[in-house]
Amino acid sequence: MAWNTPDNLKYTENDEWLLVEGATAKIGLTDYAQDQLSDIVFVDLPDSGEVLDAGEPCATVESVKAASDVYTPVSGEIVAVNSALDDSPELINSDPYGAGWIITIKLSDPGQVARLLDAAAYAKHCADREA
Repeated sequence: MAWNTPDNLKYTENDEWLLVEGATAKIGLTDYAQDQLSDIVFVDLPDSGEVLDAGEPCATVESVKAASDVYTPVSGEIVAVNSALDDSPELINSDPYGAGWIITIKLSDPGQVARLLDAAAYAKHCADREA
């Protein structure tokens, strides 16, 4: 199966995406991740103002199959959370790269972005796991 992996995003091997917008970055779960989790029924969001290091959990997503942590791909301060997910967690399933974003973080080390996967490398990573 081919999953949607937009070229303008960066990705982690843990299935998070990152969209850099100046000094901030939006973070969410990839199309592959939402497909694997199935129907998402709850999202435990962090608080704005929390400061996280790259690789730390920033949210928990619960689906009919399992609960899964979402890890921040970069270090920084959370400047926005997608409160729409409180009432509509299924947005991650229906629009993972749009309305289903999870947090926005102010980058403390923009150089960390360069260590993330591009769309082609992430697509290969997903295909390798399915093989």
